[in-house]
Amino acid sequence: MSKRVFTAKQVLLDGNDPVPATIIVDITSGRIVDIKPYICTRLEYADVDDTNWIDAGEKLILPGLVDAHVHLNEPGRTDWEGFWTGTRAAASGGVTTLVDMPLNSIPPTTTVENLEIKRKTAEGQCWTDVAFWGGVIPGNQDHLKPLVDAGVKGFKCFLIESGVDEFPCVDERDLRLAMQELHGCPTVLCFHAELDKSEHAESHTEPQDPTLYSTFLSSRPQQLEFDAITLITSLHKQYPSLRLHIVHLSAALALPLIRAAKASGLPLTVETCFHYLYLSAEHIPHGRPEFKCCPPVREGTNRDALWDALLDGTIDCVVSDHSPCVASLKKIDEGDVMSAWGGISTLGLGLSLLYTEGSKRGVSIRQIVDWVCKKTAEHAGLAHRKGQLKVGYDADLIIWDSKAEFKVTKESLNFKNKLTPYEGLTLRGRVRKTFLRGNLIYDADAGGFASRTPGGMLL
Repeated sequence: MSKRVFTAKQVLLDGNDPVPATIIVDITSGRIVDIKPYICTRLEYADVDDTNWIDAGEKLILPGLVDAHVHLNEPGRTDWEGFWTGTRAAASGGVTTLVDMPLNSIPPTTTVENLEIKRKTAEGQCWTDVAFWGGVIPGNQDHLKPLVDAGVKGFKCFLIESGVDEFPCVDERDLRLAMQELHGCPTVLCFHAELDKSEHAESHTEPQDPTLYSTFLSSRPQQLEFDAITLITSLHKQYPSLRLHIVHLSAALALPLIRAAKASGLPLTVETCFHYLYLSAEHIPHGRPEFKCCPPVREGTNRDALWDALLDGTIDCVVSDHSPCVASLKKIDEGDVMSAWGGISTLGLGLSLLYTEGSKRGVSIRQIVDWVCKKTAEHAGLAHRKGQLKVGYDADLIIWDSKAEFKVTKESLNFKNKLTPYEGLTLRGRVRKTFLRGNLIYDADAGGFASRTPGGMLL
């Protein structure tokens, strides 16, 4: 067996705090074949040459991140993002597996034929491993089981307009048809949980300033999420064997509903995003559309409640919801928040954002890894091979410098359209190296990407 050996004084193994350890990888399979609970010396592995001996020293070895909510937008809107640029950006932030959302590409992933178009487009372009979500839209319920058989990890639907014509939202009737079809299947149905129950009568109030973030925030109140999750949990009682999932929760108002559903035994899981845990509405400047996302970033007290829910297990995991677009759609020059595309670009920054904010709250790296590696792998049906450093698992790992600080600049971003609300921030903790199945794919110390050929697989 040809071996690659990783050793360090701090290795995060199987949910424990970091300990001295050595990980032995079979280069051919890319799997972890042994873990020793101490630091090995070169004398023990005299047959391993220098290129296959990686000593992280005082830096941490962590599992590669699994980002279960990413919009790569290819084919169809490749000028927004693409497999090549998106997965490179992900690798630079320690993400070794991502799951691509079914919308914003043309065609959307709502049939097996469309899934195959997307897979064919992705082949040979991915620096990380990539899996796929399917989509639920009105009238496609007959396509859902074939999509499960074709390998999608689950499905996403919208209860409010998605922003793109190819992916319309569903109503309660559509949901019942989809849930009847998926009931008993080994899959998950994910919800963009905003539901607007108001009647849009003609308004006679004075128009609000579209450059103010407060104008946008008032247009997407917490009640929309509360009403959506009320409907979801009500329907869930009728289909209790089907796992349901709330994507990008932003509203603390809905937390009691989620706690009640979980306490009743319903298989409901919930994610939130780096931006809801880092940003707060009070600190968003006027005329800055790069902060716009749907649902919106809310007030600091709401952010604190999300952190509490994450810590007590009400919220299961954290994802990026990387949702980029071309600069013209962000209305940067006009500063028009209301008409700008809603989405925040994060790939490459998530772990540092969470570590920076979490450190202020006494959160450990073990807890963070649980939220962005183990729990996201479980959510995406990849827990048998991703998200942990264990024998038999893919050797997806990162070398993490918890003491490093860096400033976010346009030049440091690797996604295609370099617009992010984080530009100019100084963050703590940085990925130094990223390994996919034991192979180096990103090396910050050597100036970036370690190969000219992407080695990611489609899962």
